[in-house]
Amino acid sequence: MKMHEEVEALAILIHDLRKFKNLTLGELAARINRSVGFLSQVERGVSRPSVADLTAISEALGVSTGYFYNLSKPRSISWVTRPHERRTLYLGSGITDVLASPTITGAFSVLDSHLEPGACSGEPHLTDRSEQGGFVLDGELTVWLDDGDPVTLQANDCFQLQPHAQLRYANLTENITRVLWVFN
Repeated sequence: MKMHEEVEALAILIHDLRKFKNLTLGELAARINRSVGFLSQVERGVSRPSVADLTAISEALGVSTGYFYNLSKPRSISWVTRPHERRTLYLGSGITDVLASPTITGAFSVLDSHLEPGACSGEPHLTDRSEQGGFVLDGELTVWLDDGDPVTLQANDCFQLQPHAQLRYANLTENITRVLWVFN
């Protein structure tokens, strides 16, 4: 799929799940502290949600964030994914997440996250119900955990976070940052 098709597929998933849960745009917008107009744009594929927005949407709709990576592509080997077989989410704020693992139904999943210069997970801190960790492949990742001071991670640094940790992250450099995320 091309980027436009991927954005459209995410929009349809969010819209259909909201409808299935019998929520109006206004009700979901209130639950995620965003405007009805913004949420409408997301559901029409006009705007892309930030990581924080997508996490809030998943929590409000009662699914894991991994639910939105669930559009499978045909694979030649069920337990392997090749680059052209991977599901990609183009998020707001310059973040692109590629589901590297063959499935999201196992004990863990792997994301290859690309952060453009200045990219940020969004405000406020996000909370994910899963335990997660990451390995910085390229560039620098600045992480704010709970109410602590920011920590800047360099290439080859690794981190692990407990479930429901309050997290915000950004690429504050002029170069692309790549992070391999693992979550359950």
